[in-house]
Amino acid sequence: MADRVKEVAVGEADRIKALTIQAARSAAYLYPIKGIYYFLSHRSLWKPLTTKLAPTMTLGLGVTTFMFLFTYLPQMAIMTFTSGPLAAVSAALLVLSESSTLFTILSKTFLIEDALTDTFDGVLVSKNTTNLVSEGRQIKGGSDIMGKLGKLTKKPFEKFTPTAVIRYFMYLPLNFIPVVGTVMFVVLQGRRAGPAAHSRYFQLKQWNSTQRQKHVEEYKAAYTSFGVAAVLLELVPVASILFAFTNTVGAALWAADIEKGNVTNEGTAPGLKEQARKAE
Repeated sequence: MADRVKEVAVGEADRIKALTIQAARSAAYLYPIKGIYYFLSHRSLWKPLTTKLAPTMTLGLGVTTFMFLFTYLPQMAIMTFTSGPLAAVSAALLVLSESSTLFTILSKTFLIEDALTDTFDGVLVSKNTTNLVSEGRQIKGGSDIMGKLGKLTKKPFEKFTPTAVIRYFMYLPLNFIPVVGTVMFVVLQGRRAGPAAHSRYFQLKQWNSTQRQKHVEEYKAAYTSFGVAAVLLELVPVASILFAFTNTVGAALWAADIEKGNVTNEGTAPGLKEQARKAE
């Protein structure tokens, strides 16, 4: 039995190692960073965010206040066994992370879903992939990128389901394990967030579930690395709403590269791979 457990553990470790190497080579984790620069340098993409800023900030303040009032002390009590004298600080950071994640889920579901769709489509239009966008909405004339976006003919199909929240709270206890647990939590969240970032792209491509699954499986490492980077950014308190939009921009830039054939067999643009090598 011991030999069998050891064999399984070694096999799983090798699989994770191979996936990590592939993820690093794909350089897909740079797309969220590229999304930040692209968003900041294209003022026309700010409109969907600015129109939703007031209600989302109000929601964020409410969620954070609620979480500190009702979850901080219980979690600090538990973390005294794992973090010792740092329990107060660790619990505060954990509550901020939880608040940010819960805020992101609620805001994406009830407040900014359409705004994120407009942002994604706007980036595709700016990257001259208007034909793809026309599969899911009407396109108007004019020079303003966001002004070209007409009525949606296909609504995004990634709607709110309790599964995402349940899965999040299932993984949450991992954070009580110092360092390793937090890393596992982020990676597991990233594996889901990566493909979810391209849900609008898959819809515009009119892919069925089998086609989507095949594509995601083929570029599993790239999607995981993108998702991990995106999750880390959206865990930043207060700024998570901004990063939700910049991550959407990064996902759209990646989709545009795929459409133009400017990707490697690992799923990312050669230019990003070169940037990753320089960073090393």
